Amino acid sequence: MKYSIIVPVFNRPNEVEELLESLTHQTIQNFEVIIVEDGSQIPCHDICNQYKTQLDIHYFMKENSGPGQSRNFGAARAQGEYLLILDSDVVLPDNYLKSVDNELQREPADGFGGPDCAHPSFTDTQKAISYSMTSFFTTGGIRGGKKKLDKFYPRSFNMGIRKEVYQALGGFSKMRFGEDIDFSIRIYKAGYQCRLFPEAWVWHKRRTDFKKFWRQVFNSGIARINLYKKYPESLKLVHLLPAVFTTGMITLSLIAIIGLILLITTGNHNFLLVSTIPLIPIILYILLLFIDSTLQNKSIKIGMLSIISAYIQLGGYGCGFIQAWWQRCIKNKGEFSAYQKNFYK
Repeated sequence: MKYSIIVPVFNRPNEVEELLESLTHQTIQNFEVIIVEDGSQIPCHDICNQYKTQLDIHYFMKENSGPGQSRNFGAARAQGEYLLILDSDVVLPDNYLKSVDNELQREPADGFGGPDCAHPSFTDTQKAISYSMTSFFTTGGIRGGKKKLDKFYPRSFNMGIRKEVYQALGGFSKMRFGEDIDFSIRIYKAGYQCRLFPEAWVWHKRRTDFKKFWRQVFNSGIARINLYKKYPESLKLVHLLPAVFTTGMITLSLIAIIGLILLITTGNHNFLLVSTIPLIPIILYILLLFIDSTLQNKSIKIGMLSIISAYIQLGGYGCGFIQAWWQRCIKNKGEFSAYQKNFYK
């Protein structure tokens, strides 16, 4: 067995069905599928049974412990030489495994991963969220696109690793968020290497609405500080951009509001400039997002929704980052995350 595909699942049977269906169309068939139900109230057991004759599929139910520990549970039962870690909300193109196989034959890799994009069937909101998470004009360049930092850190929605390396590192840590970056950092620190497989991409649904998306990126901001406390060298200048963006947008908005109030109360037209100039960079950025997303998605509606999703992505991450910095770096509190009880609601 060359590949073991490991998928942790929590209350997402419909997504699992789409993923399994896409696996039946792979041009390479030397793989097994391990589904780990992480204490779900809505299990996908019946869905998995429907694919028993088409896939070498193994289903396990366990108590809820988070995605990292669920992946470890699956990895302990895997038979493959390589472990492919996928989120349940991805769908694979037919040549996904072939692309992975081609890259490994060209040049071996200890760890690897690929980019993501939106499928034509996704909702307009999902396409807007996908845009904000992958765009050059947000922070998409560090999430598996072709433009990346000096080192590529695979993300758990599309990650591969040699099983012996996985075992040597002890798998994922107990972090609830940021556990994939933690794992990627430990791969490098142990002397192994990771590579981007640009053709091994997936369709990634991410969150289905903006409320869930806010919770996701807010926790990502918190996770970045949690990672900094464990690995100070992991914090790069680019990771500060969402926090700088958030404070900058708030500052510019406050200046504009104060200028407008002074204009109204004093009648001094000099305050007209105070109330309008700070809005110029905000308006220009909004126009940039709108035009770029509209052209990419060929949809004015998605272009408008992308403005919202980009501000949520940068603002949510920035707010989580700032809160965690205050709690952990200033007040010296322990590791934490937000929305624990209603993260998926």
